[in-house]
Amino acid sequence: MAYYLGIDIGTSGTKALLMNAKAKVLATATAEHDISAPKPGWSEQDPDDWWRATVKATRAVTKKAGVDGKRIVGIGLSGQMHGLVITDDAGACLRPSIIWNDQRTARQAANIERAVGGRKKLISLVGNPAMTSYTLTKLLWVRDNEPKVYERIRHMLLPKDYIRLRLTGEYVGEVADMSGTAMLNQKTRDWSKPILSKFQIDRDILPPVVESHEVTGKVTPAVARKLGIAAGTPVVGGGGDQQSGALGNGVVRASLASATMGTSGVVYVHSRQYRTDPEGRINTYCASVPGEYCMFGCMLSTGGSFQWYRNVLGQAAVDAARKKGVDPYELLTEQAAAAPAGCEGLFWLPYLTGERTPHADPYARACWIGIHSRTTRNELVRSVMEGATFAMNDAVQLLKQLGLRLREIRLSGGGARSAFWRQMQADVYGQKCTTINAEEGPAYGVALLAAAGTGAFSNVREACKAGIKVTRTIKADPKARARYRKLYEQYRRLYPALRDEFPRLHDLSE
Repeated sequence: MAYYLGIDIGTSGTKALLMNAKAKVLATATAEHDISAPKPGWSEQDPDDWWRATVKATRAVTKKAGVDGKRIVGIGLSGQMHGLVITDDAGACLRPSIIWNDQRTARQAANIERAVGGRKKLISLVGNPAMTSYTLTKLLWVRDNEPKVYERIRHMLLPKDYIRLRLTGEYVGEVADMSGTAMLNQKTRDWSKPILSKFQIDRDILPPVVESHEVTGKVTPAVARKLGIAAGTPVVGGGGDQQSGALGNGVVRASLASATMGTSGVVYVHSRQYRTDPEGRINTYCASVPGEYCMFGCMLSTGGSFQWYRNVLGQAAVDAARKKGVDPYELLTEQAAAAPAGCEGLFWLPYLTGERTPHADPYARACWIGIHSRTTRNELVRSVMEGATFAMNDAVQLLKQLGLRLREIRLSGGGARSAFWRQMQADVYGQKCTTINAEEGPAYGVALLAAAGTGAFSNVREACKAGIKVTRTIKADPKARARYRKLYEQYRRLYPALRDEFPRLHDLSE
């Protein structure tokens, strides 16, 4: 039987996934890598660490699955979006990669919008406003602050594309990931001539871009020996981690959406048509389905809020869980279920690390509002779960306001692991929610792309249909939905009431 390898270059580690020709996941393996913070707000990684992790994870996953690596017939690549990788002519990196969560480029982001004539004009060119995470801001920062390095640039890549270079020797990107650089014209699915001209970006340093399923090169003999796979194995374009994760959830048709809660939360919807949010609250990118698009909102501390509560205030639950041999989150969820919906007027604003959607406010702070003498740990923990879900609902409602129909929301991540939180999401969103049989996200998505791109399936949708099945349907309870609608209306009033105070709190912490 033929096998397909999906590789996902994450922030904390690289995951390798092995899938058979029937789209069944056989095994996964992960190898960690470090993040460097040379200054406050900076975030960098060594691309060679990604490569070492790729080699380690690939060898580990074939061994774990008991599969001869030479029977792998296609490879797909996913990775953290927006990271800047710059190399010389020989493919050697000129500096560490400035990755997605680096915050040093606020000045460059502001200058980009001014230079093109404002935010709305920039959105009309590349689909999104300028954000510190985007690759163009990082490239301009290097030009402004490391001019000698900038002069030596011969190639610009994104993280997963550097792994492609190491695998195949080819400098190639693809439209899904590159649509997060703020340099791609998403309507033409090619580089934006006005952006390159305005900022004097040499077109020759940018790679050609292809659709996500297209074969971009073949594994070289030397690399094949190192990885234990066959020389000549084709490598397809792949995608950014968000588009690839959507593929891994089967979100490849119009009006299908996903709500994924990890540390951050993402609400993602597939669209056949290109559309943007004129205010830039929701991001628009090319999807990994040829000629189609996606829109999504990212909330920075959804599952992260629950993790923070466990670490800071949930020690009793952690200790009890250790004695019982269960997950601490299971006990914390039981506590939350013992509190009433709305927690008697207690709200949690989940802005532990600022916010992105819909407020785009780096100064926003997390807080409880409404604590009183009857408040117990039950209300505290439930309010954290509700606050995270209300934040996700901000994105759900924005997508609806922009004219997107959401007929089904597929839940994944930590927010999908308990019946209690699944039902809370259905009630807050007011939508039919589902879960599926796959939990491997981006690595699975690009393994499916590899199978589609090398002929095992006729297209990406057929590949997803072969491996992904709905396992559970959760419908909103009418009574709970009515209650949460009122609670959400109050939640939405709280950020505007505190917005002007957050920068003052920031100033006091310096």
